[in-house]
Amino acid sequence: MSAASGGPGSWTRVASETELVSTMSVTVDGSEVALFRTDDGIFALDDICSHEYSKLSEGDVWGGEVYCQKHGSRFNLRTGAVTGLPATKPVGTWGVKVEDGGIWVCKVPRSAAAE
Repeated sequence: MSAASGGPGSWTRVASETELVSTMSVTVDGSEVALFRTDDGIFALDDICSHEYSKLSEGDVWGGEVYCQKHGSRFNLRTGAVTGLPATKPVGTWGVKVEDGGIWVCKVPRSAAAE
């Protein structure tokens, strides 16, 4: 799914809540975003592994982490932090809210994500 936002810091509806079973990929203003539904909630990260091009939305999710299918890098679903090599750089995070039956995302600035 592709969506256009109202600009930086604005919320964009990317899917209906029923569309997201476990994982999906969406595009917001040209950025690929991976959505993950777990028992702990819905999370959104940049969809491309920071180590080498591979879609995180196609990886496995265990224990609050997504495992990149290409080389096994792991990233925390809440923070985007690297939790397993070979990746050394975090991936970007997106705020997520569920409202009126829709899933909405908003890009989280790097400085806020690091806190």
